[in-house]
Amino acid sequence: MIPLVYADKDEPQIIKKIGGNPEVKKHLEDLGFNVGGQVSVISTIGKNLIVKVKESRIAVSDELAKKIMI
Repeated sequence: MIPLVYADKDEPQIIKKIGGNPEVKKHLEDLGFNVGGQVSVISTIGKNLIVKVKESRIAVSDELAKKIMI
């Protein structure tokens, strides 16, 4: 398992674990990041990632992306 922040661009990945405190986990789940779900990194802008999850594009900070394990 590696953090999402290190994923290859445009490669579909399966979320294996979501770390962090309960508030962070709930926030990520509300955005559509669920264990077993598919996610792809579209691009990086500075330290932020644009990711595709459930047919939506979402910007997440590298700090949050490090809590999503693929």
